[in-house]
Amino acid sequence: MRTVVIIPARFASSRYPGKPLVPLLGKPMILWVAELSAKAVGLENVYIATEDNRIAEVVAAAGFQAVMTSGRALTGTDRLAEAAEQIEADIFINVQGDEPLVNPSDIIRVGEAKAANIDAVVNGYSWVSDQENPGNVNIPKVITNEADELVYMSRVALPGYKDPDNAPARYKKQVCIYAFTGDELNAFRKFGRKSELEHCEDIEILRFLELGKRILMIETQPGSLAVDVPEDVAGVELALKRKHGL
Repeated sequence: MRTVVIIPARFASSRYPGKPLVPLLGKPMILWVAELSAKAVGLENVYIATEDNRIAEVVAAAGFQAVMTSGRALTGTDRLAEAAEQIEADIFINVQGDEPLVNPSDIIRVGEAKAANIDAVVNGYSWVSDQENPGNVNIPKVITNEADELVYMSRVALPGYKDPDNAPARYKKQVCIYAFTGDELNAFRKFGRKSELEHCEDIEILRFLELGKRILMIETQPGSLAVDVPEDVAGVELALKRKHGL
């Protein structure tokens, strides 16, 4: 089976316009992500899905393949679904374009889990660290059953508890590496709108629950950092320096 990585990269971000091209240690962020993805699946299997020619030109100059999509995609997964229609592959892995510290081994693990569970959507998770606040709404918390299948995902701290003695010792959080088949992506896009829970939580994978899909959660390594707003850049650059010994 052919496995590819598609990186959604939207220039017109509401919180951070032009975010994929923000320089991190002098290199556009989208290239950091693309290069790490190439370590997992090979450069020829990495695509950047974008609505903007400026992003397409930057990735093409670096040897990567750009797939042009419309500016009407509801979510990154909708953009992925649109791009997947133009690519021949069996497994499509969504790697977020704003996580320049993503671990290639995690991409490989998610892809392997999908190949072994082809009828399930696969998503990554890690444990909320002691330095993170489970109540932070920017961290989607993951609720699974004992088979690591997704029950629900929320921006509030879940699971809840009535008795403090029953409080969870730690919380799971979503890691934004996903794996799908083309049929799953097509069904997601054809839903035609955000589901009610998806709209409320602003967590797009919840749409698959409306479609009755089994979602398998795979543990990944902790420590990935995302650039959501300009204030995140300094911290991510510091982490990149440490990682690369700069």
